[in-house]
Amino acid sequence: MKNYPLSIQIWIVFAIITIATTIILSLVVPITLRGFFTNEIYSNIESAQNLLLNRFSIEDFWNEDIIDGNSRLEDIRTVNHFLIYGNNQIMLDSPISFDFIDQVKEDIISQKSESQRYDGILNSEKIFYVITKGKSFGQEAYLVSYMGDSYRQDLVGTLFKRLFSVMGIIFLLSWIPAILLSRYLSKPLVNLESRVEKLTQSDWEEAISLDRKDEIGRLGDSVEELRTQLIRQDKAEQVFLQNISHELKTPVMVIRSFAAAIKDGIFPKGDLDSSIGVIDEEAERLESKIHNLLYYSKLEYMEDHEIIEDEFSLDGLIHDVVNRLSWNQEDIDWHIDLKPLSIRGDKDQWRVVIENLIDNQIRYARDKISVNLYTRDNRDILEIWNNGPSIEPEILDNLFKEYNKGEKGEFGLGLAIVGRILKFNDSSIEAINEDPGVRFVIEI
Repeated sequence: MKNYPLSIQIWIVFAIITIATTIILSLVVPITLRGFFTNEIYSNIESAQNLLLNRFSIEDFWNEDIIDGNSRLEDIRTVNHFLIYGNNQIMLDSPISFDFIDQVKEDIISQKSESQRYDGILNSEKIFYVITKGKSFGQEAYLVSYMGDSYRQDLVGTLFKRLFSVMGIIFLLSWIPAILLSRYLSKPLVNLESRVEKLTQSDWEEAISLDRKDEIGRLGDSVEELRTQLIRQDKAEQVFLQNISHELKTPVMVIRSFAAAIKDGIFPKGDLDSSIGVIDEEAERLESKIHNLLYYSKLEYMEDHEIIEDEFSLDGLIHDVVNRLSWNQEDIDWHIDLKPLSIRGDKDQWRVVIENLIDNQIRYARDKISVNLYTRDNRDILEIWNNGPSIEPEILDNLFKEYNKGEKGEFGLGLAIVGRILKFNDSSIEAINEDPGVRFVIEI
């Protein structure tokens, strides 16, 4: 059924529920009604007996004012009666089969209470009867009152037909709301389906608004959010391509122009070694850009795969990176204060984080850089500060997103890699402008 349209599924489910309810009622109601009307029949018989016995005592049954010459008792409320005396004398109001009389006599022998209910067969028809014990002229007498089952069957049949008629009307009338409901629920989904199909074809200019507050409305809001994210991603990809083309084009152009000049015997930097040195520097820059680009793509792959975590000394790793990158930065005053700290994670990823941050500090610092590792409020904090210029406000909020460059930024991927690795390792980073300088705060 899941392969049918949603409106058809809703209609089918509604129809199945209605039909199942009708079938269950058609099975349960007759049984319930038969039980109810059986009790009603016994109540009618007992009421007729009580009415008869309250008007006349059993001794009065022989009174000629009550019983005519044909020994016939008056029928009361469609209930028939006859008497059986202790000497097996029987007074009948209508012919009764000997088999039924024999059954009644057996019931009388086994009856222990003054009045008791029974059922049996009389003239191939099921009947219900009540035997009440009394006395007449000093001897035991039993008043037997009975009623046929046709009365109960007629009532059950009549009510069952009416129930079926009502259920048929309900069945027909309920299908109309079911169809309307299915269309009401499926129409926005069909509309949403067409809009999502447009999104798959990169047609996301038209906003999605279902004007609903239910689950379908929230689904539409989610798709609208997806649409806006796709727009932002599309713009980011365009910026990405522009940045790649620009950032890779510049060193390649310098390398080619210097190579062509040297080939023609011209040395742009005055001599061969200096000119080749420029080519080497641009090649190194190009290699760094490609390395960052490949590493950023690698992170996208690693986020979908479980990383191998090891325990390592974070303070030792920071010392190694600082010593390696600061050896030729004689114009910078370094302040290092690191508490011993071991953490679990991917050491290579943390090395990239520290390298990119320290490289960023060196590029922007005027003459001072400090690196502090400490614990605050049971959280391990790494702070890196430089006394360089403040970060532009329009850049600060998106500093750790790809291709967001500052005044001296290179390719805009270094800090994006830092932000992505830290998020991947359940850590966070924040850049804060100070007077003077900029402070990077990592909460591990």
